[in-house]
Order: sequence, then C-alpha cells, then structure tokens
Amino acid sequence: MGQGGVLSTFFWTLPTQNVKNINKHAVVDLIRFTSGGISRIELSRQMNLTRAAITTIVSDLQSVGLVREVESHYPSGRRPIVLEINPDRGYVVGIDMGATHVTILVTDYSARVVRELDETLDINAGPEVCLPRVEELVYRILAEAGLTIKDVSAIGAGVPGPVVAGIGVSGPPIMPGWDGYPIRDDLSKRFSLPVSLRNDAELGAIGEWAYGAGRGERHLAYIKVGTGIGAGLLLDGQVYGGANGSAGEIGHVTIDESGPICTCGNRGCLEALAGGRAIARRAIQEVNSGRRTMLAEISPVSNIRSRDVIAAARRGDLTSQQIVTEAGVHLGTALASLVNLFNPSMVVVGGGVAQIGDLLLEPIRETVHQRSLLPASRSVRITSGLLGRRSSAMGAVVQALSIVLHRLADHE
Repeated sequence: MGQGGVLSTFFWTLPTQNVKNINKHAVVDLIRFTSGGISRIELSRQMNLTRAAITTIVSDLQSVGLVREVESHYPSGRRPIVLEINPDRGYVVGIDMGATHVTILVTDYSARVVRELDETLDINAGPEVCLPRVEELVYRILAEAGLTIKDVSAIGAGVPGPVVAGIGVSGPPIMPGWDGYPIRDDLSKRFSLPVSLRNDAELGAIGEWAYGAGRGERHLAYIKVGTGIGAGLLLDGQVYGGANGSAGEIGHVTIDESGPICTCGNRGCLEALAGGRAIARRAIQEVNSGRRTMLAEISPVSNIRSRDVIAAARRGDLTSQQIVTEAGVHLGTALASLVNLFNPSMVVVGGGVAQIGDLLLEPIRETVHQRSLLPASRSVRITSGLLGRRSSAMGAVVQALSIVLHRLADHE
C-alpha cells in the first residue's frame, strides 16, 4: 500500500466517512506531508491510481482552492510542476496545554507558523480558570497576527492527561478537577469552531511524525518529559490510544517500589523519579545536604525548578549533570520495557526536560540497549525531537488541519 493509504486512515477525524472520498483524502494527505510538493505522476504511483483518476481528484481539490500548482524547488535544470496545499486558503490554531504552561500556534493551511505564544498556565487551577485563560490568549495571539476568530477554520488542542473519545479527560493524576469535564465541547462553544482534542504526548508523536524527527516512521514512540511523563504511540501508521484513551501513561510505570510517592498515589513511578518535579526535588535535597553546586545560589532553595537544574547542567555543574543522568537511567529503564513490548523503529524524546539533549539521551540509550532484548534494541533509534517545545502544538495543528482539509476535500 502506498503512503497515502496509511495517512488517510491515520488522520481520520470526521465522524462519518463517504467511501468515494477515501482516495481524495489520501491524496490530500500525501500532498500536505510531502516536503517540497508532489507531482501528479508520483501521486499516481503511490496511490496506484491512473493518471486520469488523479487528474479528476486534483481538479476537484483545485476547484475549492485547496491545492495549487507550483514549480518545484530543485536547484538546477527544468523544474517540474508539483502540487502543494494552498497556504492562503485560511488559518488554524494549535493549543498545547501542559502542566505549567500553554503554547499556542497560529498557522496557515500549509502548517507554516505565522504567530507563536508561550505563557504560564497552572493546570491544577481547573477548567473554570484555565479555559477562559486559553480563550483570552487565543484572541490575543490572533490580534497580534492581524487576524480575527473569523479567519480561523478549526482548532486542535492537547492536554496532559488521557483523553476519552476525543471529548475530555478521565481521572488524570496531573489534572485534578478535570475528570469528566467536556473540554472539547467547551472550547468549541467559546470559539464557535470545530475542535479536535488529544493527549499532549499523542500530539507530540503526530507533530514529530509529520514535521520533525520521526517523519514517515510507521512505528514511533514519542516520550514527553516535562512536569509529567507521557508516551504517544504510533503503531503501524496509526495512533494507539487503548480501550479508553489511557494508553501511553508510561510515567506511572513502577521503577522503585520503595521510591517517592507519585501524584497518582503509588510509590516509585517513573514520573516521581524522572519528571520535572522529581528533578527539582532531587536538586533541593542536594543543596540542603551541602553539595557544592551552582544551584545553591538560588534563594530560597525551595524555588529551584527543573529548568534551573538543566541550565546549571549546561554550564558544567557536576551535581546538576548527575541529577539529569540519573533521570535518564530511570527513563531508559522504563523505555526498555516499551521497546520490548511495542518494538518501535524510533523513540523521540521531547518536552521541556529533554531540551538538554545528549546529557539526558545518552544514559537513556545506554540503559535501553542494556535492558531490552537484542533484536528490539538493534532496530530502535533514540533521538531528541526536532520541533523542540513545539512538538505537541504542531501535532494539534495537524489535527486541526485534518478537520478542515478533509471537509474541503468532501466538497461536491
């Protein structure tokens, strides 16, 4: 099967699908995810359709202004004509709500970011506080971009908890007060727009698959290491959410039965040993024990955050580097089990803590290769995300565009 068939099923977002539009959706997805555009001949080859059939599909897409023809960007020689999504057709918004921050992107239909905003947000404050704040920030970023909500066609959103049926979250330890709240419907009413809602780690997997380090991978795991730790799983070209959206909660895998208490109530979870709060807690312990470290300059010591540890580690602070390395070993222990269970070809590590790079990645790699079975460890590549802190927000953009582009493709 060509890549288009995989993409068409991977980003299915509409509740009912017309069989005759399957090929049209697949063509749209091939065009949008092929860097530099794609020719009609290549579409025909990958879709295993006649050129006449491709011409008919492309003509329909051009008639609604969704697709346009441009010269390819080859450096020399005759430049063939390729197809790309028309960026001027409209805009979407991607929202990534984390435990302590929110990132909002405004992009055109080609997923080019035209405006970005990153603000603090305490998810513990609950939906009655957080969602009005998100609404305010969306209107602010649109105004800064010279746009209004009427210029936006759809919104994609991510939250740091298991999403049930794309509507809301179910019992997430990191989101007290959100259990059962209809997040998607609330956002849709606020903006009078269609909204797609997913777990933030799943969106990280989608973002890195579409535009980042995992481009084109069929078996991908994205690990978001921030205040909490979650995994987004792409198995055989499709996001795997489990029976009720709780798949990927790797942060609550037990690493040490006698370890510190986690937010979920258990002891020794990965998140309690390697998440952002755990890294900060370890740093505070080291400072209080009298260890020589740059972190001792922070006053009061209780103000130390994981970002402070990362910054000090980058500056050569040995204590901070040791804390990060220990977190990497714990992450590698959990990931070895994931590699054995799911056999991904790539593991992408992202999130705020992962921005430190190889200081975290190397102990992860070493531990995975030590603890996972040889056939699985040989076939997996462990790397950092190319999109940085944008991974989940870009995944939200992909989801928003899936709503819009497929609906436009269905236009008769």
